Amino acid sequence: MVKAALGELVPLGGGDAIPLKQSKLKVGRRESCDVCLRFPNISGTHCELSYKDGYWVIRDLNSTNGIKVNGERLRYRALRPGDKLTIGKRDYTIHYELHAEGQAALESVLAEYEDMNRQSLMEKAGLTKQSRLNPYGMVDGKRAADEDGDDEAPFDDDD
Repeated sequence: MVKAALGELVPLGGGDAIPLKQSKLKVGRRESCDVCLRFPNISGTHCELSYKDGYWVIRDLNSTNGIKVNGERLRYRALRPGDKLTIGKRDYTIHYELHAEGQAALESVLAEYEDMNRQSLMEKAGLTKQSRLNPYGMVDGKRAADEDGDDEAPFDDDD
């Protein structure tokens, strides 16, 4: 009995669709990969596709030429049906059926991803002034000053 596919990768520009038959697939140039792409700009083990909670996720496996989703280079991303994937320099569209429970889980993951990407690397590392403020308005043990240089102390203790 043939196992039903969980989706497919459709090459842009023509070619046979690649059925996604397992919930975890290694993609690369090596014969041992679940999806073997014999192109010189594809790494031996380039990326991994995983199906979980009703949606697909792609993860770069430290490939030389990387992956992109809808033109954005990244290391990891949950995928919507119809997203354009670039693996090395080859373009594909992912097609799969997204059910209601998968839709909710996918949107939650993508919203979290969007929030995380709104922060600069300095903010993520806690190296900006705003990220160093504690609940008492202190930065590195000193009271934070407002824009005109005055501190925001409620009283003046200069005698």
